[in-house]
Amino acid sequence: MHELGVIIQIVKIVEDFANENEVTNIEKLVLQIGELSSVIPKYVEDCYPAAVDGTLLQDTELEIEILPGNCICKNCNKVFNLLTSNKQCPKCGSKDWELLGGRELMIKEIVAY
Repeated sequence: MHELGVIIQIVKIVEDFANENEVTNIEKLVLQIGELSSVIPKYVEDCYPAAVDGTLLQDTELEIEILPGNCICKNCNKVFNLLTSNKQCPKCGSKDWELLGGRELMIKEIVAY
């Protein structure tokens, strides 16, 4: 489970941002995690309390948004979800596609008060 290390690094990034911008209270942290990334959202939620304990983010709410693993068919240009379509275009049946997104892990928003 590498999620703990990932969250610890995110906490450091957010704390550095807060220090640089003189933010002293953070209400919520919003992360975007692609459904094709190697990071499992449930594990992130489970690790979060331990990772933020004793930090500026100790009392923050964690919100996770899942980004779909979408791709585009190179034959008919249909955009579709890779996981729900069994890795083939639902329109023409082609398996020749290009990934558009779904591997991301991003800090979307830091809500301060």
